[in-house]
Amino acid sequence: MIVVFERFDVPGLSQYSYIVGDGGVVAVIDPKRDIDTYLDYADNKGLRIGYVLETHIHADFASGARALADACGAELCLSGHDESETYRYTFAHRELRDGDELVLGKLTLRTMHTPGHTPEHISFLLSEPDRSGEPLALFSGDFLFIGSVGRPDLLGEAEKRELAKALYRSVQNLAALPDGTMVFPGHGAGSLCGAGMAQREQSTLGYERATNPFFKKQTEQTFIDTVLGTVPEFPDYYRRMKKLNSEGAPLLNEVPGAARMSGKEFEEKQKELDAILLDLRRPESFGGAHIPGSINIGAGPNLSMWAAWVLPYDRPILLIGDANTDMEAARRSLIRVGLDTAIGSLRGGISEWLESGGKQGHVPQISVQELRAILGESNKVTLLDVRSPGEWKDGHIDGAVHISGGDLPKHVAGVPVDKPLYVICGSGYRSSIAASVLVHSGLTQLTNVDGGMSAWKSQNLPVVGA
Repeated sequence: MIVVFERFDVPGLSQYSYIVGDGGVVAVIDPKRDIDTYLDYADNKGLRIGYVLETHIHADFASGARALADACGAELCLSGHDESETYRYTFAHRELRDGDELVLGKLTLRTMHTPGHTPEHISFLLSEPDRSGEPLALFSGDFLFIGSVGRPDLLGEAEKRELAKALYRSVQNLAALPDGTMVFPGHGAGSLCGAGMAQREQSTLGYERATNPFFKKQTEQTFIDTVLGTVPEFPDYYRRMKKLNSEGAPLLNEVPGAARMSGKEFEEKQKELDAILLDLRRPESFGGAHIPGSINIGAGPNLSMWAAWVLPYDRPILLIGDANTDMEAARRSLIRVGLDTAIGSLRGGISEWLESGGKQGHVPQISVQELRAILGESNKVTLLDVRSPGEWKDGHIDGAVHISGGDLPKHVAGVPVDKPLYVICGSGYRSSIAASVLVHSGLTQLTNVDGGMSAWKSQNLPVVGA
């Protein structure tokens, strides 16, 4: 028997998908939107994708399940436990219920209903019936993470306690599985789908029983209070993504936005379509010179999440970079969160714009030492901290105002404008996003703090609230 196993990681979203099977027939579990990754892998290995599976209706990324099944003729198998729920699959698929099995050569995938993160959530137990029949692995989706469990608050306040109860029962239902069962989750550390995930990509049930705080002996009420008391901040775009995935993300023939435009074409297209200008460069480059009105979200692992969090999903997007920007990777990052409206990029990057005499905007940058001096001189400035609530509680600069960066677009009106504004985050990445959002909204007296709170703390400068 030749066991096929491969994990695919999407940095930033910290999302894991898997190919597993025996011999020539495999299943893909929780595929991302740019499905050519799986098609190319299968072609190169001489494999046939027989099944496309999904553990639940995802909230943090756009699913590629429907598109992958359509592209390769595989059977699309999704949870059948979504009846009468807020979010239901509304496109054709085979329903899987607790105990249902799929055969992959000499391997079997058995469905387990593991509600809690979502009502319909299922996990998959991999076993080899011809041998011991003992489970080899658990593909746990967003139900069980390494060192944690999935957040149960995706459906809102009214449902979260019942989902937390269901999550408790789902953990208890793992008791019959052997310690040696490998655990392969849907996310790793960095995802907002759960709190306190360990920095490991896989584990065993025995190790989780020994180290995961949600496996320790405790009452249902203690479990509920703990899981609800530790959930990360809630990105607004999760609700939009749930709706998108329940309806099925649109099928794409290609990754949109490949067109490259001259400065004149770019400017004309922006005016014609009222397009969002997305500048993908580093914060210091953006601050030095950018096209007025641009939103700065640096290319790289964090682009997907922050683009989904702060950009309107229903407006065209024009991309701006420099010689180091991987435009294809950026375009893929956008479709992974359902932002399918990219229409092209500026040929030659920002240099083309500047050399043609295009208008420029600037966001001043200062060091933490300069900030310290300014804050010590008077009370004539406002310091806006855009880090997460957890980071804020762990220590912030005395007198700072806190608005989480992801929530800033809906709280722009509440940002103090009576004094010059200085924006700080952990390193300068998020504060540049925030500053660009504020400038886009009409604020002018803005300065970004280079190095952010990491630099501030490394200089042993004072913090409060830690």
